[in-house]
Amino acid sequence: MGWYETHILPRLVDWVLRGDDVDRIRAQIAARVRGVVLEIGFGSGRNVPFLPAGVSRVVAIEPSPTARRLAGGRCAASRAPIAFMEASALALPLLDASIDSVLSTWTLCTLPDLQGTLRELRRVLVPGGRFCFAEHGLSPQPGVARWQRRLEPLHKRLAGGCHLTRDIAAELERAGFSIVRLENRYLGWPRTHMWLFLGEASRGAT
Repeated sequence: MGWYETHILPRLVDWVLRGDDVDRIRAQIAARVRGVVLEIGFGSGRNVPFLPAGVSRVVAIEPSPTARRLAGGRCAASRAPIAFMEASALALPLLDASIDSVLSTWTLCTLPDLQGTLRELRRVLVPGGRFCFAEHGLSPQPGVARWQRRLEPLHKRLAGGCHLTRDIAAELERAGFSIVRLENRYLGWPRTHMWLFLGEASRGAT
């Protein structure tokens, strides 16, 4: 990773993904997790204040040292203990069915191997465990989608590999999850970056 990706991008992401509108979404999604929670793309810990009392501990996956430093104060104030795990989301050093909930906010867009990661997350979830997510992706409006495809190559270079055209719900179902709850809407402008997938998916019983 270069200097921009190491030092600037984590701070830029922390700055962009803040504010009352984003916090309301974080609160809505984080309220549904329970027990032992695995959060991928933990970032600067902006979900921590919204974790409910039913969370016993958090396993945090965040590759950026800068983001982990930014998260320090929020982690220290957390009611639930938070442990960072230095591991790839493609090969988690966790037992099968050892996690009660997975939390992901604005992370699935950046994963190089999305399907591989989703299958690994499904492996570590308990039967009936829930994947709670707030993500952005492919708009259903043809005009917006065309611009998303045009902008995506440049956007990926500037935003740490962030894709604009992923259909998050379809990707989850392809990996074996069942969508339990889903809300789609825009969050302001530009619409190419703001079509949201907010919801919950179940691992299922097998």
